[in-house]
Amino acid sequence: MTKILLVRHGQSMANLEGVFAGNYNADLSPLGALQAQKTCELIVSNYKVDKIYSSTLMRAYKTAKPLSFALEKPITLCEGFNEIYAGEWEGKEFTELLKSGDAYRTWKEDIGNSRPVGGESVKELYKRVTAALEKIAKQNDKKTVAVFTHATPIRAISLLMSKKGFDYMKDIPWVTNASISVISYNNGAFTADEMSIDKHLFELKSTLPPTV
Repeated sequence: MTKILLVRHGQSMANLEGVFAGNYNADLSPLGALQAQKTCELIVSNYKVDKIYSSTLMRAYKTAKPLSFALEKPITLCEGFNEIYAGEWEGKEFTELLKSGDAYRTWKEDIGNSRPVGGESVKELYKRVTAALEKIAKQNDKKTVAVFTHATPIRAISLLMSKKGFDYMKDIPWVTNASISVISYNNGAFTADEMSIDKHLFELKSTLPPTV
């Protein structure tokens, strides 16, 4: 069995400014940096992490840095865990996208069957994220790994574990910033132990706005 700690990045400047980041390389906000440290402390206190993986995007990598420093372990970068490539939506304010037409309406109401204009579809994201997850799960049998990633990839992994179709993805909630979702891989299947653990953040907790 492989234990996987899925960590969503801390609050980014894009989160703070209300814009769709996608692959836009937003940095952590000051709050996000604090969240990253608190999440590191929880992981160190409760888990024996053998390896650390991160999306190549700055906000995920910087969320992983405190754990890397604390454990004196390197971070392995993996593009498979990057956020969705959002094409024309990247860097746009959510309030602007709400007025942009049917494509964003589909994102809001039926995300599993959506595609950002000029970008990657959610089904394409699902394929790359789940392939990356299965690869590291198989490579780390009997180990515990931390994977620092993003909200849509974690939602896609939740869909994988639900064993339901893409129509169901709209019913899966977003996880909070710097939350930890603990999943297991055993006999070729992923199961959720606990999702979106964020009690350790207390007043530092932050979420995506309803415009996403």
